[in-house]
Amino acid sequence: MSDLAAAVPARMSRQSPTTESRFTRGVLIGVAIFFLGLFLLFPLLVVFVEALRGGIGAYFAALKEPDTVSAIRLTLLVAAIAVPANLLFGLAASWAIAKYEFRGKALLITLIDLPFSVSPVISGLIYVILFGAQGYFGAWLQSYGIQIVFAVPGIVLATIFVTFPFVARELIPLMQEQGTQDEEAAISLGAGGFQTFWRVTLPNVKWGLMYGVLLCNARAMGEFGAVSVVSGHIRGQTNTMPLHIEILYNDYQWAAAFAVASLLALLALVTLIIKTILEWRFGEELASAGRQGDIR
Repeated sequence: MSDLAAAVPARMSRQSPTTESRFTRGVLIGVAIFFLGLFLLFPLLVVFVEALRGGIGAYFAALKEPDTVSAIRLTLLVAAIAVPANLLFGLAASWAIAKYEFRGKALLITLIDLPFSVSPVISGLIYVILFGAQGYFGAWLQSYGIQIVFAVPGIVLATIFVTFPFVARELIPLMQEQGTQDEEAAISLGAGGFQTFWRVTLPNVKWGLMYGVLLCNARAMGEFGAVSVVSGHIRGQTNTMPLHIEILYNDYQWAAAFAVASLLALLALVTLIIKTILEWRFGEELASAGRQGDIR
C-alpha cells in the first residue's frame, strides 16, 4: 500500500499540467505552424522572390531610382520625427497616469487608445479638414505661406496620430505596477525631481520603453492609410515607401514595387531581430525586474 501511495505522486509529477493528449497538442501546434507559414512566412518569401526575379542588378537598380530614394529618405525622416515625439508624450502621459490622481484621468486613458479604434483614413481626413485649402485653418496658414496638407508636416502629424499610443501603452501598466515607493525613497534621501526620474524611474521602465519605441518605429515606417490621405501622392516629394510601392504596382512596375516592399519588410524584420536579441541578451535582468514587480 505504501509503495502504491509513493508511485501515485511520482506519476502525477511526470504528467503534463494540461489535460490534452499528445495527439491533441500535436494537432494544435501543427495548426498554429500551418497558419503561421501560410499567412506570414509564405507571403514574405514571395515578396523577396519577386523582388529578386530580375537578378541582383535589377534589384539594386530599382532601389537607386530617384523617386525610390526620395521615398526612403522621407520614410526615415518621418520616423525620426514621430518616434521621439511619441517617446516624450508616452513618458509624460504614463508618468501622469501612474503617479498622480487627477480629474479627467480616465478620459486621458481613453484618448490615448483613440487611434486604435479610429480608422487611419479617418485620422488623415481630419487633418485635411483642419489644414486643407478649404479647411478651418487652411486659408490662414496659406496667408503665411505655411502648407500642412500635401506636404511633409501633414505626413508627420498623421504618423504621430496613429502611432502615439504605442509607447504610452507599454509604460502605463509597468509604472502602475511599480508604484511610487522607489521615487518616494529617492526623494526622502535628497534626490531632486530630474535626478529621481533619471536614476530611478527611467531604469525601471527602460525595457517597456524600448519595446514601445520599436513598435512605434515599425508602425511609423509602414503606415499607409493616414499618410495616403494627407500626402497628395506627389512623386519625389510626399511619397513614403508604402505609398511608393502602391504607385509602382499600379504602374505595372512589379519588380521595382517588390524591391521596395522587400526593403520595408527587411526593416520590420530588423526590428523584430533587435527585440529578440535584447530579450536574449538581457533575459535575466528582465526576469529580475518581473520578480521585483511581483514582490511589490
